[in-house]
Amino acid sequence: VVAGLTSSSFAADTLADAFKNGKVGGELRAWYFDRDNGTTAHESIINGGISLNYVTDSFYGFRLGATVQSNYTPFADDAEKNLYKGDMYGNGAIFSEAYLGYAIGKTDIKIGRQYITSPLVSGSGSRMIKESFEGAVITNTDLPQTTLVAGYVDKFEGRTSTLASSEVGSVGKFTNTFALSTGKGAAISKATIDGAYTAAVINKSINGLTLTGQYAFANDVAAVGDVSLYHAEANYVLPMNGFKLGFDAMYRASSTDSALDSLKLQGSYAGARISVSGLAGFGVSFAASKSDKSDDLIAGLGNGPDSTYTGTILTSSHSYARNMDSYTGKISYDFAKLGVNGLTAFVIYADNKQGETSTGNKTTGDWKDTG
Repeated sequence: VVAGLTSSSFAADTLADAFKNGKVGGELRAWYFDRDNGTTAHESIINGGISLNYVTDSFYGFRLGATVQSNYTPFADDAEKNLYKGDMYGNGAIFSEAYLGYAIGKTDIKIGRQYITSPLVSGSGSRMIKESFEGAVITNTDLPQTTLVAGYVDKFEGRTSTLASSEVGSVGKFTNTFALSTGKGAAISKATIDGAYTAAVINKSINGLTLTGQYAFANDVAAVGDVSLYHAEANYVLPMNGFKLGFDAMYRASSTDSALDSLKLQGSYAGARISVSGLAGFGVSFAASKSDKSDDLIAGLGNGPDSTYTGTILTSSHSYARNMDSYTGKISYDFAKLGVNGLTAFVIYADNKQGETSTGNKTTGDWKDTG
């Protein structure tokens, strides 16, 4: 939730110095994606683009920030455009961040377009265009070992233009249509929202233990009813001789107004994970989870909340579809041990087994995801 707080000291003496001393960052991006839907299509696509970011120095506690993203797919044919129109095929550029920030003491405020990363409200960065929100976020760390967060969002920028309209071939735009992280096969995966509120608390009072709780409320979803989302998580790290042991537990749930009962979106997800890290550069983890038997879960707003313990970068929604038993194993390696800082590699194997649904149907086969 919190990448860090700026100082409230007047870092720049003049407004001109604030712009002059600002920080610039950027990325050159290239992506090759190959997808086989197992029935009618098997296509690949090549994307290229940039991301440029600029943040002014602090001036009387204030700062300005902006990020522009672009995506271009010059070689896509009609079949590729059709298969990837929802997540990878979209040409153009957009200001995904354009915000005013203010820091005073241990409180930080950001208003405008911004990236948000939290369990229940989070944009995904697993495609060429990283998802973003428009709204306001307040973060405070006055309480010892505790971070408090409150936020409001009323617009969302999807990966491509097809999220909010029938337009094909453009990057996403900021609209009141939000991507919803729902399990595969759920009744809805996107909907209009008349504003959403969230509050979160993160506590690290106990050495090695991080406790996180978050609540989010989405108003008038699909112009039908309201939705409440819940997240609770505990992460414990135990240092050992030459490596670390990790123990994690997560619970998520969603509830809806009676007007949305027919969509069966009052589901839940419970997961646990054990991991070993820092073992001569290697990391190993195993996770297991169980979802609600009769209802689907709305895991959050945006595609970012797909990052459950048993999800993968491509198919996270499989892991919390209704009546799903999911298992994931991961092995990673940090090449810093070989003197190459910033380079990591990992392999994942995920197995999702679905039982009978509330309608008596059963999946035709289990999903096995590798990466």
